[in-house]
Amino acid sequence: MVKSAITVSLVEAARGGPFVLWDGLEAGCKTAKELGFDAIEVFSLGPEQVDSDELEKLLQDHELSLAAVGTGAGKVKHGLTLTSASKEEREQGKEFIKRIIEMGGRFGAGAILGSMQGFWGKDVPKEEALKYLAEACGELGEYAKQFNVPFIYEHLNRFETNLCNRVEESVALLNTLGNDHNVVILADLFHMNIEEVDICEAFRTGAELIGHIHFVDNNRRPIGGGHIDMVSVSAVIKEIGYDGYLSAEAVPYPTEYEAAKQTIDSYNKYFG
Repeated sequence: MVKSAITVSLVEAARGGPFVLWDGLEAGCKTAKELGFDAIEVFSLGPEQVDSDELEKLLQDHELSLAAVGTGAGKVKHGLTLTSASKEEREQGKEFIKRIIEMGGRFGAGAILGSMQGFWGKDVPKEEALKYLAEACGELGEYAKQFNVPFIYEHLNRFETNLCNRVEESVALLNTLGNDHNVVILADLFHMNIEEVDICEAFRTGAELIGHIHFVDNNRRPIGGGHIDMVSVSAVIKEIGYDGYLSAEAVPYPTEYEAAKQTIDSYNKYFG
């Protein structure tokens, strides 16, 4: 059975980005509990920003789980990517992500690789960048095994990366890692609306590898605020037997609370 989650950002420099709740972990947990979410997804500057004991208490007190943890601050704050021309920067990027994996692993939550995947370009040709990306995903997936969590790879739209933009490309990337790679795909409906010819067919293509979903409309507003056909999309999510989180990585429109409320109402409408 699918579960609901909502994003909580602790990165003030990213304010205005696609995260619903912005007023800290305690306030985020309170809102999530009040509205009936199953979990929160946390975007932080790094593990040093999150007091794990405090987070554990907040999750317990509000009867919530941790769905996933983001790693994007590695790029936003430190300028690190896994496909940098600099080997030192690539290694620093992996070490940053490993610390995020450790933080989330305590709570059974996987770490998400999104913007830290980087780009290919004149300094790093496409095939070389994809090789770096695949090697990093394999290494980080292996590292996550000790915490019994997957490593979560999110392909992005063409404006945010030129590496993998569609589900089929992510499947091809992960298939190069062998059968025991411990990496799953994050399917984000916002990115899918831009890049996929048929969103439902894309879900079928990635059925065996999709392990996390960002539940958001085509314009990055909460589901119901755009034109994605959620009748069809919810049907295919059920069809492929997906039983992970539907996590709202959406802009807080028109307000944080209203965005959270619209998200859970849409979740209950299609999956309740």
